[in-house]
Amino acid sequence: MVGRMTDDPNAQGSANDPLTIGAPSAAATTQRTSLRHPAIRTGSDLTRGERAADKLRNGMGSWGFVFAALVFLAGWMIGNRNVGFDKYPFILLNLILSCLAAMQGAILLIAAKREDQISSDLAAHDYATNLEADQIVKSIHQLTKEIHASIYGDGDGSSSPSPR
Repeated sequence: MVGRMTDDPNAQGSANDPLTIGAPSAAATTQRTSLRHPAIRTGSDLTRGERAADKLRNGMGSWGFVFAALVFLAGWMIGNRNVGFDKYPFILLNLILSCLAAMQGAILLIAAKREDQISSDLAAHDYATNLEADQIVKSIHQLTKEIHASIYGDGDGSSSPSPR
């Protein structure tokens, strides 16, 4: 750990010292990783359906799912060439894939709806933050005007500060 900038070259900053330069303490790292955006619900705040939709969306939208589907289709076709229970035109496989596509579409719509809700919550939070920041900037501006008026007089800008 690098010491604080002082005249003493042997001085070391403490872990709680905000001026200490170097790697963050374990407590600071733990605290930083546990922070989350206040507008996003996670974990136990979500319903069971929302958690399931997120898991399915993350699973179906992955390369692992694509490769698993390709392996499944190849295995079905090889296993049912001319001797299996679903011979060449693969009618049952077609039915299964149609049902899978219908369910995937519904699940992806649910997940997209959830993403829209998250975006809406983030936008509302950002707007509230912007309104609060605007009020703070306006109050700082007013305070600056008051300080300027108290130093320079009436605020016409023509007078100079009196020497003290």
